[in-house]
Amino acid sequence: MAGPVQSIERAAAILRLLAGGPRRLGLGEVAASLGLAKGTTHGILRTLQHVDFVEQDAATGKYQLGAALLHLGTSYLDVNELRSRSINWADALAARSGEAVRLGTPLEGRVLVVHHVFRPDDTLQTLDVGSLLPLHASSLGKILLAFGTAPLDSALESGLEAYTRHTLATPEQLNRALAEIRDVGWAAEVQEMSMGEAAVAAPIRGHGGLVVGAIGLSGPIERVCHGQGRPRPHLITLLREAARAISRDLGATRW
Repeated sequence: MAGPVQSIERAAAILRLLAGGPRRLGLGEVAASLGLAKGTTHGILRTLQHVDFVEQDAATGKYQLGAALLHLGTSYLDVNELRSRSINWADALAARSGEAVRLGTPLEGRVLVVHHVFRPDDTLQTLDVGSLLPLHASSLGKILLAFGTAPLDSALESGLEAYTRHTLATPEQLNRALAEIRDVGWAAEVQEMSMGEAAVAAPIRGHGGLVVGAIGLSGPIERVCHGQGRPRPHLITLLREAARAISRDLGATRW
């Protein structure tokens, strides 16, 4: 069997060194700490910088961990903690509302469904865990866009696909909707991704009040909305209560 790859071992050692210190480190400090030649160290650091695992301060030339690597670590912890803290509340929300419940987090310009509770009836349903939903056409995604958890610019650059005639397919429509979501604290999706279906979602917050995900309920439009096509107030109340409870469990003391 092939042995370990030395360059990867050295790269891992550099990342551990940068992660373990309270400050940025210069090229010479990294090389001396690991007993590596400066040329070798510089080559590895440049490669790590190219893939955004390491960042170099423009003023001092010193290195620190990059955003991409930090995202890998925090996203794993965030998603697993979010799901584990939310399961009981999501189950209760499905039972009380009579509708399906989903939890979503951002992933590569989409919404990743990390938990799904079936509607509590005998209808045929498909498990959506692992599914990717569009940000602009789903209530979960609009929450993530409205509160900055998912980047709006990337969504606009990739284009706003019209899934139905109700989809918010222009930047102006989407921006107006996101401003309203920030005002009222919840998002709706009425036949925007699938005709006959509606959904509402609310933000889940972590430490410091930052939005780390979204919880939503969905079902046939006649069950989720009243005659004017607006979500039923009692469903919004149940949803927001569940979102606040999960947020408190995650350390968002204001909610």
